[in-house]
Amino acid sequence: MSMRIPPLAAALALVVALPAVPQATSDVGVMYRCPGNDYSNTISASEAEKRRCKKVENATVTILQAADAASAPPPPPAPPAALETTSRADSDALRARASNARRALEGKLKAEEGKLSALEQEFNGGEPERHIDEFDFQKYLDRVAGMRTAITRKQIEIAELRREIDKLPTR
Repeated sequence: MSMRIPPLAAALALVVALPAVPQATSDVGVMYRCPGNDYSNTISASEAEKRRCKKVENATVTILQAADAASAPPPPPAPPAALETTSRADSDALRARASNARRALEGKLKAEEGKLSALEQEFNGGEPERHIDEFDFQKYLDRVAGMRTAITRKQIEIAELRREIDKLPTR
């Protein structure tokens, strides 16, 4: 069984297999390395000598040109009044946001403190009233332990809310 290779595929394989032909140095120009790692191929030999640049030979140099912020023209300066208005508006917005956050956290803190006081009142100093369905003493002890855990969690939540409120700027 013989395989036939289409002519286009054969030509493509031949092109890929050929070694790359180096470009003549006269087409590219001479590359110079100047002080400060500044590479240039657009200067003449006499200019390179004046700038104390060295000729780069037999080295592959890749030059990437990027949009440089230093080469871009600076934006026009804003008038001072516009800056004050913008910063004042930003400051007012931040102050309002902090005030809203403080109000929300204080409301939540008040609600959590109310829940904690209700839990502590029901806990009755570690001796809550027994429920009718608690015939087994272990059931009662489990409920008391659960109440202690719930009180501890509420205390932790309240402490976290107070820390969050303290982080906010004052009014």
